This record gives sequence, structure tokens and C-alpha cells, in this order.
Amino acid sequence: MTSDNVIWITGASSGIGKAVAKEFARIGCKVFASARRVTELERLNSELAAENLSVEILPLNVASHQNVEQAAKKVLTEGKLDCLINIAGITSFKSAEANSVNEIVDIINTNLLGSIYTIKSVLPKMIEKREGVIVNLLSVVSQKVFTKSSAYSASKSGLKAYTDVLREEVRKHNIKVINITPGATETPIWSQEIRKQYGERMMTPDDIAKVIVWAFLQKGNLVTEEIVLRPVQGDL
Repeated sequence: MTSDNVIWITGASSGIGKAVAKEFARIGCKVFASARRVTELERLNSELAAENLSVEILPLNVASHQNVEQAAKKVLTEGKLDCLINIAGITSFKSAEANSVNEIVDIINTNLLGSIYTIKSVLPKMIEKREGVIVNLLSVVSQKVFTKSSAYSASKSGLKAYTDVLREEVRKHNIKVINITPGATETPIWSQEIRKQYGERMMTPDDIAKVIVWAFLQKGNLVTEEIVLRPVQGDL
């Protein structure tokens, strides 16, 4: 299968982001894979090499507005961007009392501001082209209260609010905004102990990736604006 679609994915070094990068590469897209850990992005390409596939490695710290702007310039040299996928995210699994201010700043800067930075960096080109898809990886914490996730919940709820407003503003430009809201997924964001205990009932990154690709591939005058995904057995 071949495609001329250009896809930019943040948080592509592990977990859901890595699975999404692989899935888009498999359908023939030009994939820009971003993350802070370049060695892990290189590992991604090593794994894809077995399938005679590769992605364009684009090192990025989304918490840096300047870094995002530089990365976006490289992506947009393709002349267009069909889909931006915001997956980069961190958390701490600490109570509000235990979270340090620095930890909170890091979570908000990465999960909320980082996604806003990437959106802002590519939105003018999408408006100019009158096409484009923006996919944001949210979390069920934006729908339900989970303890030890106050800063993470604030970041994801803030991103949902931002993109819900954005969606209404860019409809006239034919731009689609899709929020993917997954529950527990077996990724490195969880501790080894939790993954060992609950891994079998968690969703897999590959399954989430397939849903994201499916949502992007929808054509015509249709957009799936919100997708909530949970393990069959429910939240942890």
C-alpha cells in the first residue's frame, strides 16, 4: 500500500507513539517521528528495517517552544502536513501534596503546552492548504477522577478544552480535530510492578495505533471527533 500522506508524531520513542509510527509507516506514509530520546528513535528504525520500512527521525523536546518551531520547519519542507499526532506525555503517579512544583511544571509543559506548541506551529499551513488532521492523545483522567494524577489530569483536561474550542474554530478551514481518550494501556508510563500485575488486562499500544490510523483514514465530509477506549474489564 502506498500513500503520499505526511504524518508528524510526537512521543514516538516508546509505547503508543512508537506503535502509531510503525502503523503509519506500514501503510506507506512519510512519517516524522519525534521524541527526546534519539537512541530509542534509532531503535524504532532498526525494528522497522526488518519490514524494509523507515521513518524520518526528528529529535524534539515538545516543552521547548523554540525546539518545536525548528522541528515544524523541517516537517513543513514537505510542502504540507496531513496529520499531526500529539502523543508525547509524562506523569508522576503522586498525590497533589507530594508533587513538587517542578514536577507539575514538567507535566503541564509537556502534556498541555507541548501539544499547543505543535498545533500552533503547523496550523497556519493547514489553514492555507484547507486540509489537515490533528489527533490528540488524551486520557480517561479527563472524564473520571483518579487519585495520584492531579497534574496529569489537569494537563489532559486542559488539552481537551483547548482542542474542543480549536475544533469549532477550524471547521471552516476543513481541518479535522480528533481526540483519542484511552484507558489503561500497557506502556512504559506505568511502573514495572503495575505492568506485571495488570498487564494482561490492559490494552496494547498496537491496538490503540490501529484505531488512530483508522480515524485518520476516514474520508469525505466526516470526522470522528471523540473516541474513548477502555480495557474490556474496565479501568484499573
